[in-house]
Amino acid sequence: MTKHDEYEHKTEQLLEPILTANLFELYDIEYVKEGGNWFLRAYIDKENGISVDDCELVSRALSDLLDKHDFIPDSYILEVSSPGLGRQLKRDKHFEKSIGEEVEIKLYKPVNKRKEFVGVLTAFDQNTLTIELEDQTTIDILRSDIATVRLTFDF
Repeated sequence: MTKHDEYEHKTEQLLEPILTANLFELYDIEYVKEGGNWFLRAYIDKENGISVDDCELVSRALSDLLDKHDFIPDSYILEVSSPGLGRQLKRDKHFEKSIGEEVEIKLYKPVNKRKEFVGVLTAFDQNTLTIELEDQTTIDILRSDIATVRLTFDF
């Protein structure tokens, strides 16, 4: 287990009781370095969406627990937010909830001379995602080839 995985796992353990008590759901946690700074990000959700007040409540409670347990030696910035409309799909539970939704997939390397696909997510398994393209054809994409998967949204 990498240090990122360890920090994310320990943070998830601290976060779960806070979320359960407030009827929130953990969407994702990430510990990443961007522009020379470390960020510990917790994405939370609930049935009708997350408010700024919800994020503040979770951030304060989590910050206190992180200070108490102090398992991350690096200096970092804690962020608690909603995953947003164009949320990234990473976990199987994300894919399960998104069957029938339009997604944008970006690849590490081209498949059929393309690195981006937009279509309706119709199925997934441990190794592949299946999407239906605009022309009603389907394509299976190896999960190992995928850089990101996001929900699309129109205004």
